[in-house]
Amino acid sequence: MKTHRIALIPGDGIGKEVVPEAVKVLEAAAGGCGLAFETFDWGCEYCLRTGRMMPEEGLDQLRPFDAVLLGAIGHPSVPDHVSVRDLLLRIRFGFDLYVNLRPVEILPGLESPLKGKTADDIRMLFVRENSEGEYCGVGGRFKRGTADEVAVQQAVFTRKGVERVIRYAFERARKSPRKRLASATKSNALQFSMVLWDEVLRAAARDYPEVAVSIYHVDALAARMITNPESLDVVVASNLFGDILTDLGAALQGSLGLAASANLNPSGRLGPAVFEPVHGSAPDIAGRGIANPIAAIWTSALMMEHLGETAASERIMQALKAVTGEKKIRTPDLGGKSTTEEFAAAVIEKIHNASRAESAAG
Repeated sequence: MKTHRIALIPGDGIGKEVVPEAVKVLEAAAGGCGLAFETFDWGCEYCLRTGRMMPEEGLDQLRPFDAVLLGAIGHPSVPDHVSVRDLLLRIRFGFDLYVNLRPVEILPGLESPLKGKTADDIRMLFVRENSEGEYCGVGGRFKRGTADEVAVQQAVFTRKGVERVIRYAFERARKSPRKRLASATKSNALQFSMVLWDEVLRAAARDYPEVAVSIYHVDALAARMITNPESLDVVVASNLFGDILTDLGAALQGSLGLAASANLNPSGRLGPAVFEPVHGSAPDIAGRGIANPIAAIWTSALMMEHLGETAASERIMQALKAVTGEKKIRTPDLGGKSTTEEFAAAVIEKIHNASRAESAAG
């Protein structure tokens, strides 16, 4: 039996509540594979104790693991640009996790805030460039605190970085039943970075004649997500554009508590892939046991798929969809009164029921 080593970084706030429940679901769904977990207490509390979000040698500590499950990062006690850049972005850049994968779909039993739109209308997969663009951290501030202060934030686009994420998006679109790829650009205003992006996209498209390609200015694409979401399938976007559009996608799903993501390097391995629900640490509800664990559970399914445990991933998603479809167990963000633990327990029960049914049939 193969055993996968999983590093757990619950992080801050509700991350410490949803990660343990996701682990319970993973253990219930594992089936014929083994899972070995090790927890790291990195995050804002660690930063207040040590002055760092993670140890200097943190990347080396993570490198031997097969995957990382990250809960949430952030607390008012530490500035956001410090907490995110010194932990999450440090891991992304350090392991060159250049793809951020975000599925957007309506789970059974849940409703989108878009009137009349159903699960058949909203089913998108976002491929966000994750290692360069606007989040590289290149720039500076000059004459701080004076009336002449200047802040410069430089976006960095390399042909290699743009091409590899675009080609990954084409590969995902090629495998999609609808075989559509939409690209977010703003080349009418960003005449260097986005013109390069568009040129690379058009060149790559010649190698994927079976994929229908559409290029939208990012503002028009955001509007299309609202007015005509059924026209979108796989979407590829730069770091900043993808960040904004995927949060809009989470809103279309009905709650940020539903947003799952994977940080991947499909070309090689400098370190493990990182899987994270993207709802943030939510300090306003932390400690109350009412956080929605759906994003963490969905993220766990993405992790198992990445590890090659397709059956386990499918067990998790089938159980998750069965629970939401019954409309009985719901956390407060979805209009219910269930706790984080109660929701996860319902998913685990569905997994166990399915396993017993399979055994009886076999």
